[in-house]
Amino acid sequence: MQKAQQEMTSVKAALLSFAMLSAIMMGGLGIYASDAASNHNAVDGYGVTAALR
Repeated sequence: MQKAQQEMTSVKAALLSFAMLSAIMMGGLGIYASDAASNHNAVDGYGVTAALR
């Protein structure tokens, strides 16, 4: 019976990092899209709005 490999390899770390960054970007895109669809101004993290009208 072989012992399961529990260590983090560089390939696993790269895939995990890619998955986490993708999830963060998709969440941000979803929030931005829902704000844009409801006629709200887009607000960045500093409280500055982009008034396009």
